[in-house]
Amino acid sequence: MAELHELTALEAAAAVRTRQVGPVELVEHYLNRIERLDEQIGAFTTVTAERARDQARAAERQLAAGVDDLPPLHGVPIAIKDLNLTAGVATKLGSAVFADFVPPIDDTVVELLRQAGTISLGKTATPELGLPCYTETDIGPPVRTPWDPTRLAGGSSGGAAAAVASGFVPIAQGSDGGGSIRIPASVTGLFGLKPARGRISRGPLDAETSGLSVLGPLARTVRDAAAFLDATAVPQPGDPTWAPPLPKGETFLGSCDREPGRLRIGRYIAPPIPGAVVEDECRLAWERAAVLLGELGHEVHEIDLPIPAYTIDAFETVWAVASHGAPIDPAREAELRPLTRYLRERGRGVSGPDYTAALGVLTMVSRQQIQATAGFDAILTPTLAQTPRPVGWFCGTADDPVDPAEDFRRQKMFTPWTAVYNASGQPAASLPLHWTPQGLPVGVMLVGRPAGEAALLALCAQIESVAPWAHRHPPIWEQ
Repeated sequence: MAELHELTALEAAAAVRTRQVGPVELVEHYLNRIERLDEQIGAFTTVTAERARDQARAAERQLAAGVDDLPPLHGVPIAIKDLNLTAGVATKLGSAVFADFVPPIDDTVVELLRQAGTISLGKTATPELGLPCYTETDIGPPVRTPWDPTRLAGGSSGGAAAAVASGFVPIAQGSDGGGSIRIPASVTGLFGLKPARGRISRGPLDAETSGLSVLGPLARTVRDAAAFLDATAVPQPGDPTWAPPLPKGETFLGSCDREPGRLRIGRYIAPPIPGAVVEDECRLAWERAAVLLGELGHEVHEIDLPIPAYTIDAFETVWAVASHGAPIDPAREAELRPLTRYLRERGRGVSGPDYTAALGVLTMVSRQQIQATAGFDAILTPTLAQTPRPVGWFCGTADDPVDPAEDFRRQKMFTPWTAVYNASGQPAASLPLHWTPQGLPVGVMLVGRPAGEAALLALCAQIESVAPWAHRHPPIWEQ
C-alpha cells in the first residue's frame, strides 16, 4: 500500500473495512505528520491527540468484534473548523477573546460526523470570528498554502484547506459565509463544496440569521465531498431552512456515478465588485474550463449577469451586523483585531430597519439572478480574481499595518464572485483545474441550480474523470 496519506477518505474507509489498515495506524500516521510538519503551515490551533487515539482504539474494537453495520467513514481521520463547537475541546473562534472558551456541547455537524465514523484530530485555524477571507490571527501563525508557504491559504476555512492539502487529514469540515470554503480550496488545490442553504444543519445554537453561512467539506476528490454530504445532510428539528431531500434511495455519492447528460452552462467573468481586475492566470483557468466543458459535450454560452452596485452595499451591511454574532464582553473589545473592530463599528451604525432593508435587497436580487439564469444547468466563473496572496498582503505587519478599510477593500478585489451565491443560497464548488507556471493552484467555480447539489456533483465528477487533480501534491506531501 502507498503512504497512508495518499488514500482518499473513501479509500481509507474501504481499507479499514477490509482490514488492510486499522484506525489506530491511520490516526498515528496523521498525528505524526501534523507534529512534524504543521509548524511550516499553521493548519491546526488544537490537536486532540489522546482523544483521537481513544476513539481509534474504540473503532478497532468494533472491527475486532465483527460489527456488521459500521458507519460509512468508520475510522477515517478528519478535522473540525475552530468556529464549530466541540464539547470539551477549546473552540477559539480565531480570537484572543475566546482563547480559553471550552464549550459543553457539540455542533450538530460535529456529532453527525462522529456518527459517520470519523475521528477528529483537532481544530483547524480560522480568522477571528470567521470574518476575513485569509487566516492570520493573534493566537497562532498565519495559515499558509503548502504550494508556496510564503503565501496565504485563504479563509475563513484556511486551516481546514491547508490540513487536507498538506496530507494532515484526508478530508476536513469547513464553513462558507462569503466564499470561506471555495476561497481556500482554490489557493490550496482542493475541491471545495458550498452546499445549498439548509442542506446541513447549523444547530443547535447557531445565531446566524442572515442565511449566508453554510457548512461543507474540503476534500481532495468530488466523491469524498459527496460522502461528507451524505453523512451530514440530516435535517434537524427546529432548523429554520431545510433543503429538499434527495428522492428515496438516492445519495449524493451515487450522483457522482451518474452521467450528467448534455447541460447548458452559462459563463461570465465580469466581476460584480467595481474595480476588481481579473489576473491573467485566473482568466486562463476560466477559459480552459469552458473549453473542457465544451469538449465534454455541454453547451457553453456567454452570459451577462450585471449585479446592481447597491447589492454590494447590502451585503456589506449584513456582514458588518453579522460581526456581532459572537457575544463579546465590551471590556475586551480592544483585544479584537483591527479588522474585526472596524466591521463591528460599522455594524453598530446599522439600524434595525436598515438591516431589514439590506436583507430584503439580497433576497430580491438573488431571486432576480436565479430567474435570469433559470435556462442554465450551471454557471461558470473564476473562483478568485487573483492568485494566492503573500502573507501579510491583506492586513500588513505589526510594524506596518494596513488600514482595516483598505484590508476589507483588498478582500473584495481578491474574491468578487463567491458571496453572490451565499446570498442566493445556491450550491457552488471550486474545482482545482489550473496551476500557474510557478506551481500555484487556481480554481474555477461552478454554481448549481437551487438545492441542486446532486446534479452539480455529477458534473464535477465528470470533469474530474477527464481532468483529475488528486495526484497533484505540494512539496510537503513527500516529507
